[in-house]
Amino acid sequence: MFTPDRRDRTRARLLARAEADTSVVGLAHTGSLATDTGDRWSDTDLVLAVRGELDRTVRRWTAWIYDELGARHHWDLGVGGTSVIRVFLLPEWVELDLTFAPESEFGARGPAWRTLFGTPHPQPRFPAPDRDTLIGLAWHHALHARICLERGRSWQAAHWINALRDQLITLACLRLDLPTAYSKGAHLLPDEITAPLESTLIRSLTEPELRRALTATITATTAELDRSDPQLAARLSPMLTELT
Repeated sequence: MFTPDRRDRTRARLLARAEADTSVVGLAHTGSLATDTGDRWSDTDLVLAVRGELDRTVRRWTAWIYDELGARHHWDLGVGGTSVIRVFLLPEWVELDLTFAPESEFGARGPAWRTLFGTPHPQPRFPAPDRDTLIGLAWHHALHARICLERGRSWQAAHWINALRDQLITLACLRLDLPTAYSKGAHLLPDEITAPLESTLIRSLTEPELRRALTATITATTAELDRSDPQLAARLSPMLTELT
Protein backbone atom coordinates (compact mmCIF):
# COMPACT_ATOMS: atom_id res chain seq x y z
CA MET A 1 0.00 0.00 0.00
CA PHE A 2 0.96 3.63 -0.29
CA THR A 3 3.38 5.47 1.95
CA PRO A 4 2.56 8.95 3.29
CA ASP A 5 5.36 10.33 1.11
CA ARG A 6 3.82 8.79 -2.03
CA ARG A 7 0.42 10.23 -1.16
CA ASP A 8 1.86 13.67 -0.34
CA ARG A 9 3.72 13.84 -3.64
CA THR A 10 0.46 13.14 -5.43
CA ARG A 11 -1.25 15.93 -3.49
CA ALA A 12 1.54 18.35 -4.44
CA ARG A 13 1.13 17.50 -8.13
CA LEU A 14 -2.63 18.03 -7.89
CA LEU A 15 -2.18 21.42 -6.24
CA ALA A 16 0.31 22.51 -8.90
CA ARG A 17 -2.02 21.33 -11.64
CA ALA A 18 -4.95 23.26 -10.13
CA GLU A 19 -2.91 26.46 -9.79
CA ALA A 20 -1.84 26.23 -13.45
CA ASP A 21 -5.34 25.53 -14.80
CA THR A 22 -7.07 28.77 -15.75
CA SER A 23 -10.50 27.11 -15.54
CA VAL A 24 -9.90 26.23 -11.86
CA VAL A 25 -10.51 29.36 -9.77
CA GLY A 26 -10.65 27.77 -6.34
CA LEU A 27 -9.34 24.76 -4.45
CA ALA A 28 -10.14 23.42 -0.99
CA HIS A 29 -9.36 20.45 1.19
CA THR A 30 -12.27 18.55 2.71
CA GLY A 31 -12.23 15.46 4.90
CA SER A 32 -9.55 14.87 7.51
CA LEU A 33 -7.01 17.14 5.80
CA ALA A 34 -9.28 20.09 6.48
CA THR A 35 -9.57 19.39 10.19
CA ASP A 36 -6.05 18.16 11.03
CA THR A 37 -7.43 14.76 11.99
CA GLY A 38 -5.78 12.76 9.20
CA ASP A 39 -3.29 9.97 9.69
CA ARG A 40 -0.97 7.97 7.48
CA TRP A 41 -3.98 6.14 5.99
CA SER A 42 -6.06 9.18 5.08
CA ASP A 43 -7.11 9.65 1.46
CA THR A 44 -7.17 12.93 -0.44
CA ASP A 45 -10.39 14.94 -0.73
CA LEU A 46 -10.31 18.09 -2.86
CA VAL A 47 -12.93 20.48 -4.21
CA LEU A 48 -12.18 22.38 -7.41
CA ALA A 49 -14.11 25.54 -8.28
CA VAL A 50 -14.60 25.49 -12.05
CA ARG A 51 -15.27 28.54 -14.18
CA GLY A 52 -16.88 27.76 -17.52
CA GLU A 53 -18.04 24.40 -18.84
CA LEU A 54 -17.84 21.87 -16.02
CA ASP A 55 -17.91 18.73 -18.16
CA ARG A 56 -14.94 19.83 -20.26
CA THR A 57 -12.81 20.40 -17.15
CA VAL A 58 -13.87 17.05 -15.69
CA ARG A 59 -12.84 15.27 -18.91
CA ARG A 60 -9.48 17.06 -19.08
CA TRP A 61 -8.63 16.30 -15.47
CA THR A 62 -9.73 12.70 -15.78
CA ALA A 63 -7.47 12.18 -18.80
CA TRP A 64 -4.55 13.85 -16.99
CA ILE A 65 -5.00 11.71 -13.87
CA TYR A 66 -4.92 8.56 -16.00
CA ASP A 67 -1.97 9.71 -18.11
CA GLU A 68 0.17 11.36 -15.44
CA LEU A 69 -0.86 9.70 -12.17
CA GLY A 70 -1.55 6.23 -13.57
CA ALA A 71 -5.16 5.92 -12.44
CA ARG A 72 -6.52 2.38 -12.56
CA HIS A 73 -10.24 3.12 -12.24
CA HIS A 74 -12.73 5.85 -11.42
CA TRP A 75 -16.41 6.19 -10.60
CA ASP A 76 -18.81 9.01 -9.78
CA LEU A 77 -20.50 9.38 -6.41
CA GLY A 78 -24.04 10.54 -7.11
CA VAL A 79 -25.11 13.31 -4.77
CA GLY A 80 -27.49 15.27 -6.96
CA GLY A 81 -27.00 18.85 -8.06
CA THR A 82 -24.54 20.02 -10.69
CA SER A 83 -21.26 19.16 -8.96
CA VAL A 84 -19.41 15.99 -9.94
CA ILE A 85 -17.66 13.90 -7.29
CA ARG A 86 -15.20 11.61 -9.08
CA VAL A 87 -13.37 8.95 -7.08
CA PHE A 88 -10.07 7.66 -8.49
CA LEU A 89 -7.98 4.63 -7.60
CA LEU A 90 -4.28 5.31 -8.14
CA PRO A 91 -1.33 2.90 -7.88
CA GLU A 92 -0.43 1.62 -4.41
CA TRP A 93 -4.06 2.07 -3.33
CA VAL A 94 -3.99 5.84 -3.20
CA GLU A 95 -7.59 7.07 -3.21
CA LEU A 96 -8.36 10.47 -4.66
CA ASP A 97 -11.80 12.09 -4.27
CA LEU A 98 -12.19 15.12 -6.51
CA THR A 99 -15.28 17.31 -6.45
CA PHE A 100 -15.70 19.52 -9.51
CA ALA A 101 -18.05 22.33 -8.52
CA PRO A 102 -19.33 25.30 -10.50
CA GLU A 103 -17.77 28.50 -9.19
CA SER A 104 -21.03 29.55 -7.52
CA GLU A 105 -21.21 26.23 -5.61
CA PHE A 106 -17.65 26.41 -4.23
CA GLY A 107 -18.00 26.60 -0.47
CA ALA A 108 -18.22 24.62 2.74
CA ARG A 109 -21.27 22.44 3.30
CA GLY A 110 -19.91 21.05 6.54
CA PRO A 111 -17.18 21.64 9.12
CA ALA A 112 -14.48 19.83 7.13
CA TRP A 113 -13.28 22.58 4.80
CA ARG A 114 -9.99 24.42 4.27
CA THR A 115 -9.66 26.86 1.37
CA LEU A 116 -6.32 26.67 -0.44
CA PHE A 117 -7.10 29.41 -2.93
CA GLY A 118 -10.14 31.10 -4.43
CA THR A 119 -13.20 32.66 -2.83
CA PRO A 120 -15.73 30.30 -1.23
CA HIS A 121 -19.43 31.15 -1.35
CA PRO A 122 -22.01 30.34 1.35
CA GLN A 123 -23.64 26.97 0.73
CA PRO A 124 -26.46 25.09 2.44
CA ARG A 125 -25.22 22.56 4.95
CA PHE A 126 -25.51 18.84 4.34
CA PRO A 127 -28.68 17.71 6.12
CA ALA A 128 -28.42 15.29 9.00
CA PRO A 129 -30.04 11.87 8.55
CA ASP A 130 -33.74 11.82 9.31
CA ARG A 131 -34.34 9.93 12.55
CA ASP A 132 -37.75 8.59 11.55
CA THR A 133 -36.29 7.26 8.31
CA LEU A 134 -33.51 5.49 10.20
CA ILE A 135 -36.03 3.96 12.61
CA GLY A 136 -38.23 2.94 9.69
CA LEU A 137 -35.31 1.26 7.97
CA ALA A 138 -34.47 -0.52 11.24
CA TRP A 139 -37.86 -2.20 11.63
CA HIS A 140 -37.98 -2.85 7.88
CA HIS A 141 -34.63 -4.66 7.97
CA ALA A 142 -35.60 -6.65 11.07
CA LEU A 143 -38.85 -7.77 9.44
CA HIS A 144 -37.16 -8.82 6.21
CA ALA A 145 -34.41 -10.67 8.07
CA ARG A 146 -37.07 -12.76 9.82
CA ILE A 147 -38.94 -13.40 6.55
CA CYS A 148 -35.73 -14.54 4.87
CA LEU A 149 -35.12 -16.96 7.72
CA GLU A 150 -38.59 -18.40 7.26
CA ARG A 151 -37.89 -18.78 3.53
CA GLY A 152 -34.55 -20.47 4.18
CA ARG A 153 -32.57 -17.72 2.44
CA SER A 154 -29.54 -17.57 4.71
CA TRP A 155 -27.40 -15.16 2.71
CA GLN A 156 -30.21 -12.67 2.34
CA ALA A 157 -31.05 -12.98 6.03
CA ALA A 158 -27.42 -12.20 6.86
CA HIS A 159 -27.60 -9.14 4.62
CA TRP A 160 -30.61 -7.71 6.48
CA ILE A 161 -29.19 -8.47 9.93
CA ASN A 162 -25.97 -6.64 9.08
CA ALA A 163 -27.95 -3.76 7.56
CA LEU A 164 -30.04 -3.51 10.75
CA ARG A 165 -26.84 -3.15 12.78
CA ASP A 166 -25.76 -0.33 10.47
CA GLN A 167 -29.00 1.57 11.12
CA LEU A 168 -28.57 1.08 14.86
CA ILE A 169 -25.05 2.55 14.77
CA THR A 170 -26.24 5.51 12.71
CA LEU A 171 -29.12 6.16 15.11
CA ALA A 172 -26.77 6.14 18.09
CA CYS A 173 -24.33 8.50 16.37
CA LEU A 174 -27.17 10.85 15.45
CA ARG A 175 -28.44 10.93 19.02
CA LEU A 176 -24.96 11.70 20.41
CA ASP A 177 -24.13 14.27 17.73
CA LEU A 178 -21.32 12.16 16.25
CA PRO A 179 -20.47 11.75 12.55
CA THR A 180 -23.13 9.53 10.99
CA ALA A 181 -21.88 8.79 7.47
CA TYR A 182 -20.17 5.45 6.87
CA SER A 183 -20.00 4.72 10.63
CA LYS A 184 -17.34 7.42 11.02
CA GLY A 185 -18.48 8.08 14.57
CA ALA A 186 -18.79 4.44 15.62
CA HIS A 187 -15.40 4.33 17.35
CA LEU A 188 -16.52 7.27 19.52
CA LEU A 189 -19.64 5.54 20.84
CA PRO A 190 -19.63 4.55 24.53
CA ASP A 191 -19.02 0.96 25.54
CA GLU A 192 -22.61 0.58 26.73
CA ILE A 193 -23.65 0.78 23.07
CA THR A 194 -20.81 -0.99 21.30
CA ALA A 195 -20.24 -3.88 23.72
CA PRO A 196 -23.64 -5.52 23.03
CA LEU A 197 -23.00 -5.19 19.29
CA GLU A 198 -20.29 -7.83 19.41
CA SER A 199 -22.96 -10.46 19.97
CA THR A 200 -24.78 -9.31 16.81
CA LEU A 201 -21.95 -10.50 14.56
CA ILE A 202 -22.84 -13.58 12.50
CA ARG A 203 -20.50 -16.52 13.03
CA SER A 204 -22.03 -18.93 10.50
CA LEU A 205 -24.98 -19.21 8.12
CA THR A 206 -26.77 -21.94 10.05
CA GLU A 207 -30.37 -21.16 10.92
CA PRO A 208 -29.83 -21.26 14.71
CA GLU A 209 -26.90 -18.87 14.45
CA LEU A 210 -28.77 -16.46 12.20
CA ARG A 211 -31.74 -16.46 14.57
CA ARG A 212 -29.40 -15.84 17.51
CA ALA A 213 -27.73 -12.92 15.71
CA LEU A 214 -31.10 -11.45 14.73
CA THR A 215 -32.33 -11.64 18.31
CA ALA A 216 -29.17 -9.93 19.58
CA THR A 217 -29.44 -7.20 16.96
CA ILE A 218 -33.10 -6.55 17.67
CA THR A 219 -32.37 -6.43 21.42
CA ALA A 220 -29.66 -3.81 20.84
CA THR A 221 -31.96 -1.89 18.51
CA THR A 222 -34.80 -1.72 21.02
CA ALA A 223 -32.34 -0.46 23.64
CA GLU A 224 -31.29 2.35 21.31
CA LEU A 225 -34.93 3.15 20.54
CA ASP A 226 -35.53 3.51 24.29
CA ARG A 227 -32.74 6.08 24.41
CA SER A 228 -33.79 7.94 21.25
CA ASP A 229 -37.58 8.01 21.55
CA PRO A 230 -39.13 6.22 24.55
CA GLN A 231 -42.71 6.79 23.40
CA LEU A 232 -42.06 5.32 19.97
CA ALA A 233 -40.07 2.50 21.55
CA ALA A 234 -43.10 1.58 23.66
CA ARG A 235 -45.08 1.04 20.44
CA LEU A 236 -42.40 -0.73 18.41
CA SER A 237 -40.53 -2.83 20.95
CA PRO A 238 -43.29 -5.44 21.50
CA MET A 239 -43.59 -5.90 17.73
CA LEU A 240 -39.84 -6.18 17.29
CA THR A 241 -39.74 -8.76 20.06
CA GLU A 242 -42.21 -10.89 18.08
CA LEU A 243 -39.55 -11.22 15.34
CA THR A 244 -37.14 -12.92 17.74
